[in-house]
Amino acid sequence: MFKNAALFAATAMVAFAAPALAQSDLRADIAADYAANLEALFTHFHENPELSHREFETSKRLASEIRALGFDVTEGVGKTGVVAVMDNGAGPTVMIRADMDGLPVLEDSGLSYSSVAQQEDIDGKTKPVMHACGHDTHMTSLVGTARQMAARKDQWSGTLVLIGQPAEERISGARDMLEDGLYKRFPKPDYALAFHVYAQAPTGRIMLPVDIAYSSADSVDIVVHGVGAHGASPHKGIDPVLVASQIVVSLQSIVSRSIPPQEAGVITVGSIHGGNKHNIIGDRVEMQLTVRSNSPEVRAQLLDAIDRVAEGVAVSMGVPKKLMPEVIRSKIETTPPTINDRETANVVRAAITAQMGEGVLLDVPRGGMGAEDFAYFITPELGVKGVYFRVGGTPAKDLEKAASHHSPFFKVEPEPAIKTGTEAMVTAALALFNQN
Repeated sequence: MFKNAALFAATAMVAFAAPALAQSDLRADIAADYAANLEALFTHFHENPELSHREFETSKRLASEIRALGFDVTEGVGKTGVVAVMDNGAGPTVMIRADMDGLPVLEDSGLSYSSVAQQEDIDGKTKPVMHACGHDTHMTSLVGTARQMAARKDQWSGTLVLIGQPAEERISGARDMLEDGLYKRFPKPDYALAFHVYAQAPTGRIMLPVDIAYSSADSVDIVVHGVGAHGASPHKGIDPVLVASQIVVSLQSIVSRSIPPQEAGVITVGSIHGGNKHNIIGDRVEMQLTVRSNSPEVRAQLLDAIDRVAEGVAVSMGVPKKLMPEVIRSKIETTPPTINDRETANVVRAAITAQMGEGVLLDVPRGGMGAEDFAYFITPELGVKGVYFRVGGTPAKDLEKAASHHSPFFKVEPEPAIKTGTEAMVTAALALFNQN
C-alpha cells in the first residue's frame, strides 16, 4: 500500500501525533465559507488585479480580510507585502505563502468577471492587467485557510504566519520581503508551505513532489558590440548581427555538450535586437536570455558557459578585446530551484491522503521548467523546511482545451480549486503543527 518506508513512517507520525480531523466537518466548513465569503472575494481579486510591485489595493484588501480573523497583521513588508501572525502557544512556526501580483496581459477569457483593469507599470507605461496565472486563487485560499485555522485553534499549538507576497512574476518579491527583515522582524518558520493552481491538471487532484518542485531561473542580457560600416562593404566593419547569430547557435551546444545528459537545463534566447536599416551594418546587438536548471551546480555551469561562449565566438570572429560582448546576469530576475524537503513532503503527502482520499495525489512529471521565487524562503542556509505543491484547476473533460498560464485566455474553475487548495493547506499545516 505504501510506496516506501519514509512514506509509511510519515503516515504513522501523522496518525499518532495529530488530532483526528473530521473530514466531513472541514470540507463542509470550507464549502460554507466559499458560498458565504470566498466566491465573492475571488471575483473581487480577479476583477481588480495589480502588477508586480504595484499591489497597493490588493494588499490592503488581503490584510483587511485576515486582520478580521484575529491575526496580527503588518503591511508594507518588502514594499507591498503582507505578514499576518497568530500566536497559539508553544510549538513550531508554520508559514503559508500566497502571491498577489497579476500580469500585463489583456484578458480574453470570456468570463463574466473578466478584468478590464489598466495600471502604470514600474517602467512608467500603462498596461492592461490580468490574473493570468491564478494568484487570485492563491490569495482567496489563503483567506479560507486563515479562517479554518483560526476556528480550529484547539487542534494546533504554535505560531502561524501567513504571507501575501508581491512580485512573484518578477521573481523578486520573496527576496524583497527577506531583505526587509521577514525572518528577523517576525517569527522565523520551521516550515513553509505554498501551492500553485495548475490549469493543465484536473480539479480535485494535487501534485506534491518529494524533491524538485520548480527550476531555477536567471535572466541574462548579452550586448554584442561591433564596428559599423556600409552594408555593401562588410569588410570595413565588424558585423554584430553575425556575431550575435553565431552566439545564439553556439549557446545551444551548452546543454547538449556541457552538462551531464541526465541533468536538465534550458537556455532560451527570447529577444534579439540590432541594426536600424537594410544597408547599414550597425555597432550593437542586444539579446535577452532565460536560463533554467534543477540544481545549483548545473545552474552555475550553464551561466559560466554563457560567458565562455560569448567571448569565444567574438574572439573567433575577430572582435577586438575592447569590444568583447557584455554578459550581464540580472540581480533581480533570478531565483534558485524550489526543492521540497523530502521528509516534510512525505509527512504532508500522508496527511493529505488520509484526509482527502487515496486518489487525490497525482504523480506526474513536470511539463516544463517553470520557476518560483518561493525558493528564497527555503534556501538551505536558512534551515526552513519547505513544501510546495500544485492544485488542479480545470475539469478533466476540459483539459484538452485548457489555455496555458500567462495566456489572455487563461482561466481556472475557481470553486473546486479553492476548496481543494484550502483543504490541503489546512491539513498540511495541522499535520506539521502536531508532529512529535
